[in-house]
Amino acid sequence: MPAAPPPPHPAHDDLRRRWREALPDLRARPEDAPDPDRYAEDLLRRWAEPQRRYHTTDHLVAVLDRIDELAAHAHDPAVVRLAAWFHDAVYLPDRSENEERSARLAERALPELGLDAHRTAEVARLVRLTVTHDPAPGDADGEVLCDADLAVLAAAPRAYAAYAAAVREEYAFVPEEAFRDGRAAVLRQLLALPRLFRTPYGQERWEGPARHNLTVELELPAAS
Repeated sequence: MPAAPPPPHPAHDDLRRRWREALPDLRARPEDAPDPDRYAEDLLRRWAEPQRRYHTTDHLVAVLDRIDELAAHAHDPAVVRLAAWFHDAVYLPDRSENEERSARLAERALPELGLDAHRTAEVARLVRLTVTHDPAPGDADGEVLCDADLAVLAAAPRAYAAYAAAVREEYAFVPEEAFRDGRAAVLRQLLALPRLFRTPYGQERWEGPARHNLTVELELPAAS
């Protein structure tokens, strides 16, 4: 990493700024250090791959925005933001090792950009945590990342419907009946959790709307 960057895209300017703000103090980097913008371009290229319908740069922006809302609950918000950048950097809908490969990408890239070993390991741990979205009690940064990633479940009905449709598009290779059964199982598993959200903010603002959305989707003919 990184691969050759694609041509600049004006719509990504704000994401490039947010990427640089999450990194360690760039002024302290040696002159021969790699250009952090090249890494941003590589990540943005990954987030814009054609197989994605939900896990796009729009999702990345949404997660970063939710982390901003939850920043007061995090121990190290910058580490959580870096984890957001990497948490779906590798995404192939027909593969099960996406989170692991995304974490390994972070473990390779971040030391090159000057992040110390402890914080690099923490970013990778957080990325791997998005497999289960089940942070341990007291894991403040894990709670913030997982809540931010799941916040779409509490979206307004039209936005939630668009999210569900985009997920279906990503799994277009799965036959309808198999997808319907699998999606229903996921919805029931989520609804069976004692809490979808772990931060006080998430529990207060998102828990109720998310459970409503999940219940409505489960009751639809396509998810039954």
